[in-house]
Amino acid sequence: MESQNTATTLNRHKQLGLSDGQVIDMYRYMLLSRKYDERSLLLQRAGKINFHVSGIGQEAAQVGAAFALDREQDYFLPYYRDYAFVLSVGMTTRELMLSVFAKAEDPNSGGRQMPGHFGSKRLRIVTGSSPVTTQVPHAVGFALAAKMQRKKFVSFVTFGEGSSNQGDFHEACNFAGVNKLPVIIMCENNQYAISIPAHKQLGGKISDRALGYGFPGVRVDGNDPLEVYRVVKEARERAIAGEGPTLIEAMMYRLSPHSTSDNDLAYRTKEEVDEAWSKDGVAAFRSYLTELGLWSDEQERDMIAECNLELKEAIEYADNAPFPKPEDTLLHVYGESASKEGQN
Repeated sequence: MESQNTATTLNRHKQLGLSDGQVIDMYRYMLLSRKYDERSLLLQRAGKINFHVSGIGQEAAQVGAAFALDREQDYFLPYYRDYAFVLSVGMTTRELMLSVFAKAEDPNSGGRQMPGHFGSKRLRIVTGSSPVTTQVPHAVGFALAAKMQRKKFVSFVTFGEGSSNQGDFHEACNFAGVNKLPVIIMCENNQYAISIPAHKQLGGKISDRALGYGFPGVRVDGNDPLEVYRVVKEARERAIAGEGPTLIEAMMYRLSPHSTSDNDLAYRTKEEVDEAWSKDGVAAFRSYLTELGLWSDEQERDMIAECNLELKEAIEYADNAPFPKPEDTLLHVYGESASKEGQN
């Protein structure tokens, strides 16, 4: 009887309605994102790409959230570290590599924006821009459209904790709360706004701010994809039922420097980072699957080889793809005459 109780406790994903296959898929996206991140860092250091901003340490929350959403109906407004999220909703490593190589085929912006500025009409990923937090009022706008058109979708938006101190965040929350809009607002609290630690940014919990706007706020362990899945799924059910927004504060740690232009050891210690690595969500989820007998060292080796091959092919394709033509700089900037549009 004791062993059965232990198995029930361990088998958390079944209690949440997730199959064995689904949690293995979740782990694959987490691992693929981690490998993509590591490879992009190497590409930048080798001078093959100009810039990379990392999402290492934030994959668990992103994948947990993606699997809780309707990946055929909902609209997504991710921020620039959300590689695991965009991969989980259908973006490919080839598309991501085309972006970091700034090639004409880049589906996000045709090579016009920095990496991490996601956008895909096909996948309902709303184009982001460099000023942080602007995506939060945009997400509220999509939620307003859902309510006005009486459609059963939600918008989901992410951002860092530093962004939560800007006016866009507060104005968006207020509007969403007043109008009970179907939007899920998730802060990925990774403890640092570039070089500023959370205790110098925040006087309290971000999740508590929701109370002032009349809707629930939840703080969750961002290293636990199943707990994030549960919270986001409940938030989506509330939103679809017409009960309004939810603010989620996913607690995590940015394991990498802010970007390839950052020396993170100028403002934090190696010991602090090493301590955070011991709580890495990717490793913890692998342990969870292993304890259940769903994962083995052999499967791990096979999946790493599969991810490496996929990335190798994506890099080769992106590296050899053509750059945008110089005159393409003017596309989508100026209005075109009717005669020219007719020729196109």
